[in-house]
Amino acid sequence: MRAPVALEPFLAGLRGRCPSCGLGPLFAGFLKLQPACPRCGYDFADVDSGDGPAVFVIMIVGFIIVFGALVTEITYDPPVWVDLIIWLPLGAALCLGLLRPMKGLMIAAQIRNRDGGPHRP
Repeated sequence: MRAPVALEPFLAGLRGRCPSCGLGPLFAGFLKLQPACPRCGYDFADVDSGDGPAVFVIMIVGFIIVFGALVTEITYDPPVWVDLIIWLPLGAALCLGLLRPMKGLMIAAQIRNRDGGPHRP
């Protein structure tokens, strides 16, 4: 079953694909954008996600880590070193894992709102 047309650019952004065509790669590196989509030619020169993805990642990961740490502290009362071993690596992994999809989502939202929808080749 295909996603509704309104969701396609956002799903493409989450997957790291061009929000315009959904096929070409959006990123040239971990967070560096392609200059243009190799499939449809959409120019990414004017696209800038700013600090939006980092803010959302901080909020999401912060909630998960603080909630998990509080529940763990209240329930088990572990030593500090256990908290550090569990929550620091988990926080770093979640931040790194969410940053790229969130940047793709922000870029897809920017393209969708600026251009009025996906471009079909």
